[in-house]
Amino acid sequence: MIIGIFFMSLLFAMAAAGSALAETTAQSVHWGALAYPDKDRTLTAGFVTDRFTEFDGTGNRYNNIRETMGFNFWSLSWTERLERYKGWNTNLTVGAGPTQDGFSRYLQNDVVHKFRGLTPVPVGNTREAVDFMFNGTVTRWTGLFGDHEDGFAGVGLAAGSLYYEPYVQLGIRRMSLADVARTSFGSAPAFLEQASDYVRFSAMGRYGRPFSGAAFREVAPQNYLAQASVGIGNYRPCECRYIPWEIEVAFTVDSGLFVDHRGDALEERFISLALRYSLVTLETWNDLINQKDYGPSFGARMTVDLLHLYDTWRTEH
Repeated sequence: MIIGIFFMSLLFAMAAAGSALAETTAQSVHWGALAYPDKDRTLTAGFVTDRFTEFDGTGNRYNNIRETMGFNFWSLSWTERLERYKGWNTNLTVGAGPTQDGFSRYLQNDVVHKFRGLTPVPVGNTREAVDFMFNGTVTRWTGLFGDHEDGFAGVGLAAGSLYYEPYVQLGIRRMSLADVARTSFGSAPAFLEQASDYVRFSAMGRYGRPFSGAAFREVAPQNYLAQASVGIGNYRPCECRYIPWEIEVAFTVDSGLFVDHRGDALEERFISLALRYSLVTLETWNDLINQKDYGPSFGARMTVDLLHLYDTWRTEH
């Protein structure tokens, strides 16, 4: 949450009308970021930082990795609806940038830990490189409850200098309880109808087969991820293709991309918070609920919806 506040000033400087959405860079999913696929056509650019910390505050090691890594990626995410195949869309998300310790160490030790009165996390060797990841998905959207497309299933591939992972995923996105009631019982109580304008629920499951890369030379042989979230926003029907504003809180359980000293997967649990308003999305994720602060400890990102920015510019000119 502190990282999200750190970026809040950028939010108000860039606000207009609409809502920016974007699939995250591949590695951030295993740090606790929102993993849901995009449903609508988007083109977004942004910046994401993820931190892998070798030690905890007392100097204990997370596993056999002998480096602290701060990934600083500039990203681009493009989602396209397939007109020929209704309900299908594709996404390509790419990210690249310098892996350096300075920025994420500042956020961890000088911002978060100093604010909470915690001991700074020690740093030994650090990875210095230019790293990259790309992520491609094909997703089928369908209406499970009501007329809007709230269910999805798809396949994806993450690849790059960090690791490789083919995966499958399915879930629900921004499900309305009023739609569930109408589908199940034929009608919905008035309070659910009203609540559906402001509250929606999402959940997904994912199974992947990770393979090692240049940065992570030992990864788990398989990975299970479950994520659930609640969104509070303006979901009332309108002519626009954007949600005007939204606050989303998610809980993620990851069976582990990384392994311990014996080669067993290290399960992780994360909390993430996303703030969307206008053409900007701010999101932060953290492993705070694990009562530790090493391994895939935290990350944050900011994205800007380029399509909406272009539409706004074209309208004004």
